[in-house]
Amino acid sequence: MFDYEFMVNAFAAASIVAVAASLVGYFLVIRGQTFAGHALSHVGFAGATGAVLIGVPPLAGLLLATVAAGAGMGLLVERFQQRDVAIGIVLAASLGLGLLFLHFFTAYASQATALLFGNVLGVDTQTVFALLVLGLATVGALAVISRPLLFATLQPELAEARGVSLKLVSVLFLVIVALATAASVQIVGILLVFTLMVAPAAAAQRLTIRLWPGLALSVVLALVEAWLGLTLAFYTDWPTSFWITALGAVIYLSAHLGPRRRARLVEAHDGHAHDGHVHGPLPGHHAGPQSQDGLSQLARDTPPKGATTVELEP
Repeated sequence: MFDYEFMVNAFAAASIVAVAASLVGYFLVIRGQTFAGHALSHVGFAGATGAVLIGVPPLAGLLLATVAAGAGMGLLVERFQQRDVAIGIVLAASLGLGLLFLHFFTAYASQATALLFGNVLGVDTQTVFALLVLGLATVGALAVISRPLLFATLQPELAEARGVSLKLVSVLFLVIVALATAASVQIVGILLVFTLMVAPAAAAQRLTIRLWPGLALSVVLALVEAWLGLTLAFYTDWPTSFWITALGAVIYLSAHLGPRRRARLVEAHDGHAHDGHVHGPLPGHHAGPQSQDGLSQLARDTPPKGATTVELEP
């Protein structure tokens, strides 16, 4: 299998994207912003097809559109009470705009198919290096803002009181999501971007509510999903995107149907269920943001809307 250069490139590209997408996806899950990530991929379709229309490389249009949309969502979406409705309208409008662009240049239908469903087996060495740069930029930027991002996610009111700009954190994070989305599209396509960005992260969060083990598990599951999907595609001649998506569904369902032992231990400790909120400290305990482990004590009884359970203690 590795005697073929296209398979070596495919494994390299899929590995880069799996790591970046799964790390970003984990924060998407705990912040309850997975729908926003899905919408960004559709905005990218409009940007990529628009770029083809004017003779610009699709990746350039994809990056520009997703980054601009990510920044815009971070600035504006919080003003809407029904933010999912607003994001859904943007999603549908972007997909329609992309189809309109394709209407004028039907000769690029094959490129549209690759954008929609991915074409990892067609990745060349130059694209692998481009994805490497994009992946490093994504992970590096996420590392830079990880501490204020965690603080703002776990306890936004306290974070704001201590000088953290929630809007700036939101904008920067969604720009990072846009970078990860642009990279993921190269592997699984716009319509299936969830399979690498959200499925491993959601499964990892289901299996452990501790931050660092959860992040590591998310990366491992995404790599397994990508590598096994490529291997099955090579030997069966079925589409790679199908296998990666199917494996993502199996991983998530397996994790979802299994017991959440850590959550049950916490429930036994304090007597109430922990699905759908961030677990905070015992009454009377206080802590500041002096360390990342200390951030676990900042989550109290009112988590961000749509957030999920996570612990940061070692």
